[in-house]
Amino acid sequence: MRLVPNSLHVKVATLLRAQIFDGDLAPGSFIDEAALCACLKISRTPLREALKVLAAEGLVRHEPRRGSFVNQVTEQDLDEIFPVIALLEGRCAFEAARNASDADISALDTLHTRLREHAQAKRIQGYYDTNYTIHEAIITLANNRWLAQAIADLRKILKLARQQQLYAPGRLEQSLGEHLAIYAALRERDSEGAEAAMREHITRQREALRVLAREQKSRLLA
Repeated sequence: MRLVPNSLHVKVATLLRAQIFDGDLAPGSFIDEAALCACLKISRTPLREALKVLAAEGLVRHEPRRGSFVNQVTEQDLDEIFPVIALLEGRCAFEAARNASDADISALDTLHTRLREHAQAKRIQGYYDTNYTIHEAIITLANNRWLAQAIADLRKILKLARQQQLYAPGRLEQSLGEHLAIYAALRERDSEGAEAAMREHITRQREALRVLAREQKSRLLA
C-alpha cells in the first residue's frame, strides 16, 4: 500500500481511524510507528501528525517515553459522555419533529421496517447499521450544524463501545421498542415526546453497557 503526499497525514488518520473502529487496532494496543511507516511507505512526520489528530478526537493517547496507544473507553468515560449525548440527540429529535416533511416520515418508516426485520432475525450488525442510519437521518432533519458537530465528536469515542450494548440480554428487542417510540413521536410531530423518547433510548444504551460490564467482571472472577 502506498499513499500519495497530498494531505498525507489526513489520509493516514482516516486509515488508522478505520482500523480502530474495525477492531484491527484493539483498545489499549500499542501503535508501532516503525511498522506502520514501513507498511504505508511514509516517513514518521505524517504519521505523527495523524496521531495528533486522533489524539484530539480521543481515540489515541500518547505516553512519554512509551509511545502511542489506542484509547480504552472506561466506565467513567461512559458515565460522563452518555448524559451529554442523550441531551444532544434528544434536542435533535425535538427539532426533527418540527422539521420533518411527509416524505421524511415515509423514509423513516422504511428504515424502521428494516430495523424491525433485523431485530426479528437477530442480525445485530444489520440492526446496528440501520440504527446508525436512523440516528443520522434524525440529526440531518434537525438541521443544526452545531448539534451535528458535537454529536459527531462524541460518537468517535462511543463507537469504541456502543455496538456492544446490543449483546446485553433482551437489549435488541428493548432497543427496537425505543426506536418505534421515537418514530411514533416524530410521525405525530410531537417534539417534546420525540426528545424524551430519544433521551430514554440513549440512557438505556448506557444501562445495557453497564450490565455487560458487570457480567464480564463476574466471568473474570469466577
